[in-house]
Amino acid sequence: MKPTHVILRDLREGKDVKQTAVAELLGMSQQQYSRYETGDSELPLRFLPTLVDYYGVSVEYIVGIKDALYGVPGLDMKVTGNQTIGEVMSDILSLGAVGRDAVVEYIYLQQLKERYGERKDGDGQ
Repeated sequence: MKPTHVILRDLREGKDVKQTAVAELLGMSQQQYSRYETGDSELPLRFLPTLVDYYGVSVEYIVGIKDALYGVPGLDMKVTGNQTIGEVMSDILSLGAVGRDAVVEYIYLQQLKERYGERKDGDGQ
């Protein structure tokens, strides 16, 4: 499980916002908020309700108790090797907007390939 400071950074970057925006939301300086994301300071509990609402995730996710962002069943199912669906989703959400778009496009192309590109009947149709 990721530490809270990494989760905070991933959530912010996944929403494609700057530290200053989150700091303003919490009523502090960007420098202070940066300390929470680097792990130099512990995030006070009083900020959790605001961050839960802002990111739309659970407290358990932010503090690293659960891998599941939204409490969706099945996110602990293994996809490949040791990686769970929740971990893959978390990795995707940690990307910027361009990276997430590329992943979605890749999935769509793989679906097309499986549907139309891998015919077993040999007639090319």
